[in-house]
Amino acid sequence: MEHDLLIEFTALLLLAAAAGAIGTLLRQPLIVAFIAVGIAAGPAGLDVISDSDAWELLSAVGISLLLFVVGLRLDTDEIRATGIVALITGLGQVAFTSIVGFFITIALGFGVTASIYVAIALTFSSTIIIVKLLSDKREIESLHGRIAVGFLIVQDIVVVLVMIGISAFAGTGAEDISPVGEAFEIAGKGAAYLGAIFLAMKFAIPTVFRTFAKVPELLVLGAIAWAMALSVGGEELGFSREVGAFLAGISLASTPFRDALGGRLMSLRDFLLVFFFVVLGAGLDLSLLGAQLWPAVLLSLFVLIGNPLIVMIIMGVMGYRKRTGFLSGLAVAQISEFSLILGALGVSVGHIDSETLGLITLVGIVTITLSTYLIIYSHQIYDRIQHMLSIFERSSPYREEGTADMSESVDFMVIGLGRFGGEIARQLLDQGYRVAGMDFDPEVIRVWRRRGLVIHYGDVEDPEMGALVPTGTGWVVSTLPQLELSEDLMRTLHARGFPGKVALTAHTTAAAEWLTHAGADMVLLPFHDAATQVVTYLTHPEVPHSDFSAVLGTDEELTR
Repeated sequence: MEHDLLIEFTALLLLAAAAGAIGTLLRQPLIVAFIAVGIAAGPAGLDVISDSDAWELLSAVGISLLLFVVGLRLDTDEIRATGIVALITGLGQVAFTSIVGFFITIALGFGVTASIYVAIALTFSSTIIIVKLLSDKREIESLHGRIAVGFLIVQDIVVVLVMIGISAFAGTGAEDISPVGEAFEIAGKGAAYLGAIFLAMKFAIPTVFRTFAKVPELLVLGAIAWAMALSVGGEELGFSREVGAFLAGISLASTPFRDALGGRLMSLRDFLLVFFFVVLGAGLDLSLLGAQLWPAVLLSLFVLIGNPLIVMIIMGVMGYRKRTGFLSGLAVAQISEFSLILGALGVSVGHIDSETLGLITLVGIVTITLSTYLIIYSHQIYDRIQHMLSIFERSSPYREEGTADMSESVDFMVIGLGRFGGEIARQLLDQGYRVAGMDFDPEVIRVWRRRGLVIHYGDVEDPEMGALVPTGTGWVVSTLPQLELSEDLMRTLHARGFPGKVALTAHTTAAAEWLTHAGADMVLLPFHDAATQVVTYLTHPEVPHSDFSAVLGTDEELTR
């Protein structure tokens, strides 16, 4: 048995690696390739997966680590900053999708019970897939990424309440407790669960993880154990494992170990998530698709277009820019793997037939596949349709306006205020220059605004970013090393007729040469420049070097 399982494991890894390589050569998303592997290896294909429990275990661990790492990147201040918009947007999208989806399904000729199941299935979005895509694009810490994660978590919580209602409707709930009583019981458990986590954050986690940190391997083991404990605990209390793992990450987000843990867990997370997508593909029963093609096309268009539209409307009313609303809205342009589980449950209790399950399955395949492409190419799509999205933006999108006058002339505009960019801005300010900043991380913006820096939320991939550069700026200094981002910045500034000078950042001499030919007035090579400076210090001790005490507070605050 163990030998057969090892053969299956090896075969799946080889299939996944081959499919991933082919997908990469064809410029297709890895998620789609891995789901295809699951379909090929599952009952609809070669049927080589015999012990599904083993694969589901690996999948569950991968899901927990994914949400744990996301939670690590957040802290309570960031949650407060985006919590209201996430709550309102999440609840608004759930209400819109379920109500409109119900009437669409009724109009397609389905019965009331089947329409309820389909409408609820259309409501759920896949937290795992969206978070993975945003993480791969390095947008999980952007404003739209944090809002999207927020309302996906809201969805997960709503799922629990919806399932209580479904249980009552199906007559499968406990006989001695009403749906309202069950809801109150879940709420009580949730309050106790959050209270226990808060107490652990205050009294246990700092001491325990300082002990773990003495041995790097033990730190990682302890973090995984904590993530799985809260994941399983959340599921046992009636919540999803995603919510539990997410809270485990948040509980460690304010510790000094967050960056070390995030870096060490990334590869393990990506490896285990392969099994989630394979299991998802293997669970798709293609024999159920039948004659549901046209209803599935209509409902898929509703999910792909209607869900993002309602998110853009809500966020526009709340004062966010059309770009933020559009990028956030794409996070709900698909249905979840949980929708398939719900459909299978409906069939097992006799409330819907296999054709309805086939409809849900087909909508899942279409929306998960297409939304993957929508998110990967979200910026290119926005560039093409942005002129049509102005109706979703207020004349003054106050939620993203800076607190200072960005039209005032400055000597330097620093884009990207991480460790490197933040130190450049600090030293320029110390020397008396007028400095403005731009970053896409709301937490970095909050820190620098508290210090009085003129700073704005902005993304160099946004075509409208050039309007945020203060009039009369002498230098625009970008500390972003990605070549494609530097190209976008140069293109945007050129289109705006920017008269000042531009300094860009590169990590290789080849990239530096390309940027110089592209028109950059200066190219910064941080590693090369730092090494040159260190050699100067070592070989000429008389040359004064940095006063590290002056920047200690800055580093601690920005890397908290």
